Amino acid sequence: MSEKTIPILPCRTIQPVLDFYTTLGFEVTFQQKSPNVYAAVALGGIQLHFFGMKDYEPTESFSTCIVQTDDIDGLHETFRARLKAAHGRVPVRGLPRIGSLKDTSHGVRQFLMTDPGGNCIRFGQQMSDDQHHRPVPRETFDRAVHQASLLADSREDLTGAAKIIDRALRPRDERPTPVQLLRLLVLRADVATRLGDEEAAASALAAAKAVHLTAEEQESVHDDLARLTQLLS
Repeated sequence: MSEKTIPILPCRTIQPVLDFYTTLGFEVTFQQKSPNVYAAVALGGIQLHFFGMKDYEPTESFSTCIVQTDDIDGLHETFRARLKAAHGRVPVRGLPRIGSLKDTSHGVRQFLMTDPGGNCIRFGQQMSDDQHHRPVPRETFDRAVHQASLLADSREDLTGAAKIIDRALRPRDERPTPVQLLRLLVLRADVATRLGDEEAAASALAAAKAVHLTAEEQESVHDDLARLTQLLS
């Protein structure tokens, strides 16, 4: 069998979308202006097609697709580097934007990227044959990280994610381990940055920098420390 699937995604204005993907390293392989606005881009084995819709509202878009890769870390690093070189920063809020790299509860290592047309492209690398979601952690702070991550990334409910984290960080008899604290603070900083709340982001980043971790603990939160570095840069 030689079948393949190519998503066709909507956009109100096609040129900003094409400019975005060429910045990432894609090649425009086809473009037409009439009778219908249509274009295609490609990078390696990735092909994405787009069509124009005059009344389309990118900020209200629900369009999405999955791109599977065997080098998720390399792809994420390349996209971030190209965006920063082109714009002087890596966009994490508004349109376009690119999310952080993380392991999900269903065995996929992934990041989400939303283009100027509002299309969310989910880049992922399958790390397990079991694609079912793992059980929600019972432990208080691990559960908070799990639930806040789902709200922030899968549902883009940043305000809801912030509330979960802030509740978990309130003083109580039960205290998080250094690893749990670091993960909560980095996620809080990430959410605050995406919300444009500079004060909350700065506070969470300062607290995260002050968390002491052993070498073994640092290895267990490699992605969180990488995100911390990105947020501080």
